[in-house]
Amino acid sequence: MMPSIAAIPNSATKPMAAETLNAVPLAIVLICLLLYLNFNSLREVLLAASVIPMALVGGIFALFVTGTAFSVSAAIGFVALFGIAAMDGIIVLSYYNLSLAAGLDRVAAMLHTCRTQLRPVMMTCIVACVGLIPAAISTGIGSQVQRPLALVVVGGMLLAPGLILLVLPVLILRFSTREPNLDQDERPPPARAAAPADDAGPEAPA
Repeated sequence: MMPSIAAIPNSATKPMAAETLNAVPLAIVLICLLLYLNFNSLREVLLAASVIPMALVGGIFALFVTGTAFSVSAAIGFVALFGIAAMDGIIVLSYYNLSLAAGLDRVAAMLHTCRTQLRPVMMTCIVACVGLIPAAISTGIGSQVQRPLALVVVGGMLLAPGLILLVLPVLILRFSTREPNLDQDERPPPARAAAPADDAGPEAPA
């Protein structure tokens, strides 16, 4: 006969909780490593990873409003939230770098990035929210396991788009050292073709 959850001693769950909580900083380190492989710049890694605290605010706020205690399930939700937020940071920063490479100045490139990447960032967050809303509002059997995870992701994704599209552009303009590609503007004009020589030569005097 299988023991109920209540019959499992609390001391047996403590090592599992400790291992899960140790996975949170490990996940952040792995995310930063992947960001460095993508951007090859420590400054841009920090800029892209700056969206993680923005999403963290929403997850903590959701737990606080609903009165849900921090648990192993919530910690796993924060790990998933960090990955989704980092993906949004990559979307914004990568497109900004492409706009600079196309020759736009820094402000114009950021405005163009915010206009064109609003929909991808919003769709990423909305899809994550819609998929976990049933688990976030469930009250049936087993909801105490899945509900904290869903609340963290849904709360983080509700606040993340506004923070990412408002705060991250300011941070990029302030701390990014990339400059626009001015090769096209500085390229010298093509040289004119030389006038054809007169094959007849000088006229003989009369």
